[in-house]
Amino acid sequence: MAKTKISEMEEHHVMVVDGVVAMMKPVLDKSEQPIFVYLDDNHKACNKKFAAMLGYGSPEEFSKVRENFVETFIAPESQEAVMRNYAETFSKKMSASVMQGTWNKKGGGTVKTTVIHVPVSYEGHLVALGFIVRK
Repeated sequence: MAKTKISEMEEHHVMVVDGVVAMMKPVLDKSEQPIFVYLDDNHKACNKKFAAMLGYGSPEEFSKVRENFVETFIAPESQEAVMRNYAETFSKKMSASVMQGTWNKKGGGTVKTTVIHVPVSYEGHLVALGFIVRK
């Protein structure tokens, strides 16, 4: 029974991210900015520019990473600030925020950016949209 509930929850979370991606498709496809969509560590998506910025061959390759988002994608010097900003933006303020952050690239190296975090509600879930401004 527990396995069924996990599968149902997994299916629902996939549907939420897919729904946000479908809703944002014109923006994700045409924006000059790298953009990511984040529900949780296992349920995320991005556009081609974001995947390329971090050294992934495609948005699908990025979305298949099933590791802690902050530890995997955020450079150590930015992790605390990112977690604090996320908590404030999505738990307290419910408004967009802007912060500086350094990302880890697949295979090594980093990239410094400015990140605009935007909270979005979809199907009763809070989802983070991240718009990247490269330095």
